[in-house]
Amino acid sequence: MKINDLVKQTSGWLKGVGPNSEIVFSSRVRLARNLEKVLFSNWADKEKQEEALAILEPTVNALEQIKDNGLYLKMNDVLNVDKQFLVERHLISREHITKSGAKAVVISADETLSIMLNEEDHLRIQILLPGFALDECWNKIEQCDTALEKKLSFAFSAKWGYLTACPTNTGTGMRASVMLHLPALVMTKQINRVIQAIVKLGLTVRGLFGEGTEAAGNIFQISNQVSLGRSEEEIIDNIKRIINQVIEYEQNARQVLCTKNTSSLDDQVWRSYGILKNAHIISSSETIELLSNVRLGCDVGLIKGLTREVINELFILTQPAHLQKLEGKTLNAQQRDVKRAELIRDKIK
Repeated sequence: MKINDLVKQTSGWLKGVGPNSEIVFSSRVRLARNLEKVLFSNWADKEKQEEALAILEPTVNALEQIKDNGLYLKMNDVLNVDKQFLVERHLISREHITKSGAKAVVISADETLSIMLNEEDHLRIQILLPGFALDECWNKIEQCDTALEKKLSFAFSAKWGYLTACPTNTGTGMRASVMLHLPALVMTKQINRVIQAIVKLGLTVRGLFGEGTEAAGNIFQISNQVSLGRSEEEIIDNIKRIINQVIEYEQNARQVLCTKNTSSLDDQVWRSYGILKNAHIISSSETIELLSNVRLGCDVGLIKGLTREVINELFILTQPAHLQKLEGKTLNAQQRDVKRAELIRDKIK
């Protein structure tokens, strides 16, 4: 598989299927791992990073999920637009493309598994699935972690657990997160109260593209902050309990909109649909907000014949690097706004 093949397929987490998929975009579990007696990536020079890559590369490429048509990329060989493309696709972090060094990524053919090599830690293993599927994410990533640990010796302390570059990841090395679409809580002005409650319960809230981004399009990523002193199962069970409450709040808010604020809801949904269907120039930020309204309209039955998968995919396809990959050339901001509008009109006609 080559990087251009990814443009032609829909990422697995955008399928719009799985438990509670009308509210939950995706579930993700990530593990941080470091090699024993090898200098951590963020402290190592390029020569030491190359040595770590030489150890890691054959092992990650031999994984069951990777060896058949997986993709292995050394970041120094990747074009800037392709790096941003992978960030937009949620396959690598922004840090992985902004810091220089001997870095790489390995990606499964269906994009549900990606592993960053020499990011902040030697390995950042990620499983990303559609819908509310944290248990399935954990089962899959545990199998991957076990397979790696049979061939690699990880830095581990009997007292502290897995040792990581950032102390907040020490312990299990796990970050579990769920990406939710919460437009009704925003429209009914309940979202701030819900977020405050989530933070008090020890979770963190971020935007569509994770750390350092704010919520756009009424999309929120909720993840654990603590990795030390709890088992993986305890972390996941805690997040599931809280997310189930958030899902219930959103469902109730949608019911209120559909029964008591129908005119307002209808107007917001159909105005958004009309703009998306007819615009010839549109920005990325406006697109995300309008797609959010249209997705809500589809989920509550106002808009027929437009699938959740198409809308989910548009959140990503309309990002700058994706537009340029689809067009096969560099586009300036104005050209992207024109191409974005054209793409949307074609997809929702």
